[in-house]
Amino acid sequence: MTHAFDQDDTARSLTAYLDASPSPFHAVESTAALLLAAGFTRLAETDPTPSAPGRYMTVRGGSLIAWSTEADPAPATPFRVVGAHTDSPNLRIKPRPDVLRAGWQQLAVEIYGGPLLNTWLDRDLGLSGRVAVRGESGAEGRLLLIDEPLLRVSQLAPHLDRTVNSEGLKLNPQQHLVPHWGQGETAGDLLGFIAERLEVPASHVLGWDLMTHDLTPARRIGRDRDLIASARLDNLATSFAASIALVAAVEAGTPGVVPVIALFDHEEVGSTTERGAQSTFLTATLERIVLSRNGSREDYLRALAGTVIASGDMAHATNPNYADRHEAGHHVQMNGGPVLKINAQARYATDGLGAAAFRLACEQAGVPVQSFVTRTDLPCGSTVGPMTSALTGATTVDFGAPTLSMHSTREACGVADQAMYAGALQAFLSPA
Repeated sequence: MTHAFDQDDTARSLTAYLDASPSPFHAVESTAALLLAAGFTRLAETDPTPSAPGRYMTVRGGSLIAWSTEADPAPATPFRVVGAHTDSPNLRIKPRPDVLRAGWQQLAVEIYGGPLLNTWLDRDLGLSGRVAVRGESGAEGRLLLIDEPLLRVSQLAPHLDRTVNSEGLKLNPQQHLVPHWGQGETAGDLLGFIAERLEVPASHVLGWDLMTHDLTPARRIGRDRDLIASARLDNLATSFAASIALVAAVEAGTPGVVPVIALFDHEEVGSTTERGAQSTFLTATLERIVLSRNGSREDYLRALAGTVIASGDMAHATNPNYADRHEAGHHVQMNGGPVLKINAQARYATDGLGAAAFRLACEQAGVPVQSFVTRTDLPCGSTVGPMTSALTGATTVDFGAPTLSMHSTREACGVADQAMYAGALQAFLSPA
């Protein structure tokens, strides 16, 4: 039976999840905490995959895969996989970060992904991510979260840029997006600052994957408080929905399928990394699940042949101020339900059979379905869907929840959509 997710409870839990997850590494830990509370066991990839039926997850950096074999499936049982990603566009700290310019101590940054650059201006920014620290047996990763107004990228006043409002803002990422964090005659010392926060000697800091994040908390907005405004909705809203849907599906029972969620890092930069969607993380994990059930390579290939993957990434809601930029006849309404994403150039993996599987899941959950198609004269973005489809050979569907201001530091989504999103994913993971 499909669980009915309460709108207010889902929104409350989502905003807490968003605030606790400023980096992919923190998002994975937020998800892991949610799953641990639901009885999942965290495994290291170097551990054997348990043969006993149960709920399991494994983490690789900013990526996580979780599954359940509680229904004690046969080795060739097909998988139902929900894919999403944990990363979002932002400003990432360079290896030699300290810059001194015009009496200002600054930090050198590199653009990650495709952010709306202007939205990073004049905001209170924190610092988060993973730091490699010297340990007794080599380097170990330590999470760092500085949820304080540490950094700011200050915009030039209109008195000094007289055409900014008439001709638009023009930003050079190398020159104009360098955040400042202090003043002085010498450059600041980020290495020493990090070491102090982690309570280790500076010589023990060996490397980092650090990024800036907006400090404005996620919150409900609008006359009727029917919207959520937050950073990182793309794509943590899907990661969260997938996580709570998996828990609900496992609690309700998943006969005939092995339910899986795969949350990948590095989608915003192409996914070609050791933990991205183009890696072996998913395929190796699925094969290990089959082998742990005394299955063979043949059983694994049979399981893949019956597998269906739902690739979740937020969808463009129709922006009322730019309605002409959307395909006529395919307008997407906020709080109108999940969105099938379709593209003839295969930028999305959806085909007729994949769309049917998702429509049936929405029907089972009792939620409406919308469709998104990019205007023919505009380029289309992509997702983890096409690459996971190609790697597995599985029927795949791309879908999302309606969003405004995608890739801004402050995106917006619908409150009702989040509960419907989770309901549809639960039904997908446990088809009737």
